[in-house]
Amino acid sequence: MRRDVLDLRRFYASDLGRAARAMVSRKLEEAWGDAAGLDVLAVGYATPFVAPLRDRARRVVAAMPAQQGVEVWPGGEARNLATLTPEDGLPFQNALFDRIVVVHSLEESHDPVAFLREVWRVLAPTGRVIVTVASRNGLWANTEKTPFGHGRPYTRSQLAELLREAELEPAGWTRALYVPPVGWMAGWAEGFEQAGSRLWPGFAGLLLMEAVKQTFAVKPKGTRARVRAARPALAPSPAAAPVSRTPDQPSRRERLAPSRLRS
Repeated sequence: MRRDVLDLRRFYASDLGRAARAMVSRKLEEAWGDAAGLDVLAVGYATPFVAPLRDRARRVVAAMPAQQGVEVWPGGEARNLATLTPEDGLPFQNALFDRIVVVHSLEESHDPVAFLREVWRVLAPTGRVIVTVASRNGLWANTEKTPFGHGRPYTRSQLAELLREAELEPAGWTRALYVPPVGWMAGWAEGFEQAGSRLWPGFAGLLLMEAVKQTFAVKPKGTRARVRAARPALAPSPAAAPVSRTPDQPSRRERLAPSRLRS
């Protein structure tokens, strides 16, 4: 069962949630810059991470699964940019978005391949998607005190295989969130991030993988078909064999031609 949107909002208002937002937002900025002039989609509950992109991106919208619920985003007097959607039917046209961020969505999906195929459908041919999941070997996947402790965590090979099954080709990956999921340690998140990436990289809390859309030119396959040739109504007669004659025997023309000499 998915986490409720109210639980997710409370988590990101806490010290640990702010630390997670800072670490993941940094990774997005390293990968995509400020996304100037691009169309960005946040799937699941990814609004805490894409909010900084709104200043330069052409469009930033959020799609939240129906089982989770939706919140008005970005709030205040700004126009709402979030919508409630079934996970297997995003309400957008094909190849619309240049960048897609997936957070708090894949781990609790009832059909991960079908979900990622929808992401593939709305991603532009030159677009990129970053999928963020709880790392199977990290501490965050082993505690239910945070939203990352629910659903299915993934290893790097498992996530890459799942993306390829949905025709998304992995192009890069990284880890984030090395601080233990304990509230009073959130203030040292930056120090844990610097030391953990060098000393114990396998114990990161989150796994981020970037993928690109696979597109193939499909050639039509030729098929054999029987062709029934029309038979002529009258079959041609075989040519007559030439008639041999002796040199002294007159031809038919010679026999029928009147003689010019009279005796």
